[in-house]
Amino acid sequence: MTMATTLGRYSQQEIDSYYQDGHWQKGNLADLIELQAEKRPDKVFCFDDTTSMTYGEMRERSLRVALGLQRLGLHAGDRIVVQLPNWTEFALTAAGAARIGVVVVPVMPIYREDEVAYVVGHSGARLAVTCDEFKGFRYVDMHAGLIATCESLERVVCVSRSGSSVAEGVTPFEQLAADGPLDDVVAELGAAPGPDDPFVIVYTSGTTARPKGCLHTFNTMAATARVIADALEYTESDVQFGPSPITHSTGLVTSVLLPMMSGASSYFMDTWTPEGGLEAIARHKLTAAVTATAFLQMLMTAYDPERHDASSLRLWLCAGSPIPSAVVEKATKLFTGCKVLSLYGRSENFSTTMCRISDDPVRSSTSDGRAQGGAEVQIVDPLGVEVPRGEVGDIAYKGPSHMLGYYQDPQATDELFTDAGFSRSGDLGVMDEDGFVRVTGRLKDIVIRGGLNISARELEELLLGHPAIGDAAVVGMPDERLGEKVCVFAVLAPGQPAPTLAEIVAYLKERRLATPKLPERLEIVDALPMTATGKVQKHVLRADIAQRV
Repeated sequence: MTMATTLGRYSQQEIDSYYQDGHWQKGNLADLIELQAEKRPDKVFCFDDTTSMTYGEMRERSLRVALGLQRLGLHAGDRIVVQLPNWTEFALTAAGAARIGVVVVPVMPIYREDEVAYVVGHSGARLAVTCDEFKGFRYVDMHAGLIATCESLERVVCVSRSGSSVAEGVTPFEQLAADGPLDDVVAELGAAPGPDDPFVIVYTSGTTARPKGCLHTFNTMAATARVIADALEYTESDVQFGPSPITHSTGLVTSVLLPMMSGASSYFMDTWTPEGGLEAIARHKLTAAVTATAFLQMLMTAYDPERHDASSLRLWLCAGSPIPSAVVEKATKLFTGCKVLSLYGRSENFSTTMCRISDDPVRSSTSDGRAQGGAEVQIVDPLGVEVPRGEVGDIAYKGPSHMLGYYQDPQATDELFTDAGFSRSGDLGVMDEDGFVRVTGRLKDIVIRGGLNISARELEELLLGHPAIGDAAVVGMPDERLGEKVCVFAVLAPGQPAPTLAEIVAYLKERRLATPKLPERLEIVDALPMTATGKVQKHVLRADIAQRV
């Protein structure tokens, strides 16, 4: 199937404008690596707890991987699935594939056979790059088994860090790199693709249905990295902290492209724990992080100023899910010298709105930022018409970071856009007179009690201010008379006794919450079910409470 093109998604006028204003640039990923390798060949670009790569090593090794892939018969436009932990080999593979125009399809390590088989089959991937074992699971065996069931999959390449042998027919990663003089390698590779050719297919989290593949060019992805670098006043002195999966949009943009674009260094953390995160911050003098809000919440819970040194942190950007104002206020007090900012985005366009370092700090407590870097945002009604400022509607985006389309799903792609060319998100929000947007929830993230629409986000914001509650999620539970009632799933703050439902209701009444919005059931849980990107899996909670009642 023919892939979407830049000119098929963007008008010539938009393309010219994005280039003229610098949001898009002529260089591709290979050009960026070449530039940094010339300027700072001996500086470490990325490292994990086992390996590291300088910019010079990144250039040479990615070129050899590119030729290895080419010699396996891969060509521009072919797809390869890459399912690896946060290891340096992911960045190396992505760069090698991009050099010959092979489209990378990142798959998060949390996924197993059903999800991986779907992504392999849907993308038509010809090759898979994975690891032998991670956290007790044999990824290489799973992928090798998929060759028999996935028609497109021809070969598996395995990164081995456990020292175990790989199955017959599996190519060890170290054998992928082509030998010989580097000049000969470059000559055999030929010309690199352009920055507007297909670069990556990022599959959405898919918490309620099969994920969709968001097809991006290098320019649509790099535009977000440029926006973030500008907004955060990011420099080569920064050391990025990457606990988010680099095989998802957040990690891919902010742990790989953002530091590479700025000549900074990037630490990939393959196994997240709050204690481990605090130790890494102190050991590596990490300065910046872009994660889902849940990572910061867990870090705050574990932080002990008597034991931990987080003084190197200068900023933490919360993305992936809305950041409650209580979290911003608490984190700012806890981590002195660290600014906590908010970013709202999605796999379709990465960054929709964000706050800048130069913004009034209160903006991160009261909003999720505003459009940046040549983008426009509207709040629209169900017909796609912009609503007046201050009214709630669907947050819609138009700008240089938007994907070319959902891979192999032109109908779903077309359904995204309003008549004015804005891409609907399915997220509810409100915009103030200055263009700052506050995400209020998903279109479906409401409880409909007797015909009244109750925002789950509004309740969760209030609940996180209660001293006994460390985290909370609000869902609707079935009710024969009213249709739904409000149910709260709460995780206790450390050392706090469990509150009763009556105490929670009294607390919310003190904050003048309307009586019909008050919760009618409270479930205390050890943890909320999360996707790998830190989004609460509310469909799991809805199923749970439906079964209980």
